[in-house]
Amino acid sequence: MDPLDLFDRGTAWVKTKIPAAESKLDRSSPCDEWTVRALLNHMLDAQRRFAGAASGTPAGPFTGMPPDVLGDDPLAQYEAARQSTLRAYRAPGALDRAGPQLGIAFVDQLVHGWDLARATGQDPTMPSDLADAAFAMVDGRLTDDRRGTNFKPAVQVSDDAPVQDRLIGYSGREP
Repeated sequence: MDPLDLFDRGTAWVKTKIPAAESKLDRSSPCDEWTVRALLNHMLDAQRRFAGAASGTPAGPFTGMPPDVLGDDPLAQYEAARQSTLRAYRAPGALDRAGPQLGIAFVDQLVHGWDLARATGQDPTMPSDLADAAFAMVDGRLTDDRRGTNFKPAVQVSDDAPVQDRLIGYSGREP
């Protein structure tokens, strides 16, 4: 799995959910205590921080309410953030230094893209190969003792459920 390709395609899918969300910023989201605005703020701030991880600056942990960075053109901001992250990881040695951080960024953005779609009444169906890759990256790695306050406990779903539902349930959301 090429983490640059996954991040690029995953965030391109997420980007398609932003135009319909721009007029629904005050709606609640599947993320406790976060509105759509707070969710978009996190998605933008997280990409900035993950881009910094490519050069050695720690990306996390993410705690509390994200900073309010959302401007008048969320779609343009998101595209600029994703391009900045992609550039940062295309730099020589960046993937060797921080490749796993890009994988986390991919999963973070993809799952929050689902959150954004659900919160704004859009189709939350991810491209199946992206859901497969994201679930393979996190399955078994987010144990109860590592969830802390940032992640709800996993929601039980059937082992034969679609992989997107297993990813979403594992992420503490009701599919």
